[in-house]
Amino acid sequence: MTLLADTAKIKAESHSVTGQPKAWQSRLRVPTLAISILTGLTLLGAWWIASALNVVSPVFLPSPPVVAASFGTLFTTGFVDSTLLEHLAASLGRVLGALAVSLSLGIPVGLLIALSRVGRGVLDPIVEFLRPLPPLAYLPLIIIWVGIGEASKVTVIALSMLPPIILSTSAGVKAVPKDFVNAARAFGATRTQVLTRVLLPASVPSILTGIRIALGTGWSTLVAAELVAATRGLGFMIQSAAQFLVTDIVIAGIVVIAIIAFALEWLARLIERRFVPWADPLRRR
Repeated sequence: MTLLADTAKIKAESHSVTGQPKAWQSRLRVPTLAISILTGLTLLGAWWIASALNVVSPVFLPSPPVVAASFGTLFTTGFVDSTLLEHLAASLGRVLGALAVSLSLGIPVGLLIALSRVGRGVLDPIVEFLRPLPPLAYLPLIIIWVGIGEASKVTVIALSMLPPIILSTSAGVKAVPKDFVNAARAFGATRTQVLTRVLLPASVPSILTGIRIALGTGWSTLVAAELVAATRGLGFMIQSAAQFLVTDIVIAGIVVIAIIAFALEWLARLIERRFVPWADPLRRR
């Protein structure tokens, strides 16, 4: 009886720890947002201390107040004949235009790779050939084919975005349980209805993940794309400032790109929570 009582007591204690946290455990839980803010403040403080102690020359690492002042200059006077908002609008237009192109091509290609043996045999080698190539490797070829205008910049960014969207779409379609497809067919659904009402909706979480990865790739490619005959853009602004060692403008441009990338990531997560709430395992608990 004593052994049984001890076993029951141990099970009850383990259940109270894992299944129903105690009040003191819930009080000690720190929100994720607070941890992220604390991390950012810590990095900002380390930067401030390093610049105050002249650990690095101000030419290479200006202090946070200097960078903050450069934001005001960028908004009012601008840099290289354009304000910060004009540079931002040019870069956003290129990235979002490239995203639209990559979505219009990547989703159908991903579907073909996932659903067709012939499509997989034809398209999969092309995707695997393109995926590891850095944008700077094929940028000269794109310039020769397309020219040095906006089309070449959008094309380079779109090509860097294509592989994540194609692979995520293909993986999402392949991960759809066969029971879903069989149930739809049992109710008389056609191939088109199975595709539009079963496969695509079930693949949306994977496609959104691919879009989030593609946006990060697109922003990293933006700087390379704006090296060619650009007069506006965040990448162009950063490169122009780096040539003259205007480090505060370089850091300001990097911060703006990071803020926009965070905003687009937050928007993608918001869309995912709004339209595909079942994809979040934490919300299902």
